[in-house]
This record gives sequence, C-alpha cells and structure tokens, in this order.
Amino acid sequence: MATRSALFTVIERAARKAGRALVRDFGEVENLQVSVKGPGDFVSAADRRAEQTLREELQRARPGYGFLLEEGGEVAGDGVHRWIIDPLDGTTNFLHSIPQFAISVALERGGDIVAGLVYNPVQDEMYWAERGHGAFLNDRRLRVSGRANLGEALVGTGIPFQTRGDHPSYLRQLAAVMARTAGVRRMGAAALDLAYVAAGRLDGFFEYGLNPWDIAAGALLVREAGGFVEDIDGRQNAIRTGNVIATNGNFLGPLGRILRAAAKDSPRSEA
Repeated sequence: MATRSALFTVIERAARKAGRALVRDFGEVENLQVSVKGPGDFVSAADRRAEQTLREELQRARPGYGFLLEEGGEVAGDGVHRWIIDPLDGTTNFLHSIPQFAISVALERGGDIVAGLVYNPVQDEMYWAERGHGAFLNDRRLRVSGRANLGEALVGTGIPFQTRGDHPSYLRQLAAVMARTAGVRRMGAAALDLAYVAAGRLDGFFEYGLNPWDIAAGALLVREAGGFVEDIDGRQNAIRTGNVIATNGNFLGPLGRILRAAAKDSPRSEA
C-alpha cells in the first residue's frame, strides 16, 4: 500500500471532489447534443466549476499558496509555492462523450515541481507522485517500459490545433515516427499521455505547443517512474517551451533525433 503524505492527501481530496462533479456532468453531455444551448457552453461551465472546486479546496488547506490556472490565470501567493491546475484536460473528448480526460494538479515549490496528480475520474485511475518518492497508479508503483527496440515502441502524440502550430512540419515528423516504431496513438489528453508513459502503456510521447498545466504533473510522474522529459530540442525546459518529448531511458535520444531531423527537412524550415 502506497503511503500518501499529508500534502498529497490534500491534493487527492480536492481532485476527487472535482472529479465527482465532472462525472455527473459527463453523464449529461450526450443529452446536450440536441439541446438548444449546445454542448460547448455546458462543457465550458463544467470546466470552470471543476477549477473553482479545486481552487477552493486547495486554498482552504494551504491558504498562502499561489495558483496558475487554465481558466483563471495566475493568482499571487507566497512567492514560493504555486498550484498548477488543468481542471479538464481532454475537453474535446469530454464534449464527444469519450471517457479519456483528466484533472491535472501539480505543486511547484521554489520553481521545482514537487507533487503531481493526473486523475481520470470516469475510470477512477489516479496517477500521482511526490518528488523523490516514486510514482503510483492508485496504490501500484509505476515504472516506465523496459523496451529497447524502437521498432517495438508505441508512441503517443498530439496534433496541433487548426490555428496553431506548423502542420506540414508536424506531419513530416509523424510520418518519420510511424516508419520507425510499432505505432502511434493520438488520444487527446496530454496529461494522461504522460501518465501512460509513466505506467509503461506508452513507450514515448511528443507534442508541441502545450501549456504548463498540461505538462507539470505528468512530467513529474514520468521522472519518478524512471523516465525522461525534455524539450524536443534536447533542453530541460519543456514546461516553459511547451514542446515535449517523454520516454523511457532507451528512446529519448533516438526519438528526439527522428523528430529534429524531420523538422529540419520540412520545406517550411528550408524557406
């Protein structure tokens, strides 16, 4: 049985409360497909309600801490501690009644992520980690996969939104990764993709243009499970740049080189 600290108990309690509300709202989404109001407005409201619940619960337990919120922006605190929160990662999945979404909560202390949680409330899968104490799925210890042959690797990714990102370059990278691995999955929730790398379900993951609240908790999970997270260009600032590659110890170099070479060969990069 994994032992949860007092700090993590605070995070877990907040996430479960917000998760119960999301599950109730998720059950209503399908009925809204034919409503006059439409599902988009409803999902936005569900997102905001979950964020408000998380903020209230965490603020009550740790009143001096600041926040970085997907919906609410930055809230000043003691200057040392900051909660980084995505109340509903995988909004499009939620909107389409696909149960692949999560709450993501990380605690930053002095610029370092020291605790993180990624929680899929529909499946009741809670991935969590505290710095230096390992990563867990509910009460089971997590380790990244041990695969060493890139041709056997399963890699997750996220496709840039229509109005963001360099699509020609991304498609070139996707083709290069598909040609060298066992397969690519696009599941629509980056925080869960990172959790899946930590759990060994995926051997690697890459995506461009993410936000800190998409990455912070999941990156800690991967590292505490024995994996590596970097910026795609090979630097250690993925949370700041939003361009993320996460893998077990065997694929960080090979997968990164494939992505960088394909981006360099893109016609747009040669213009």
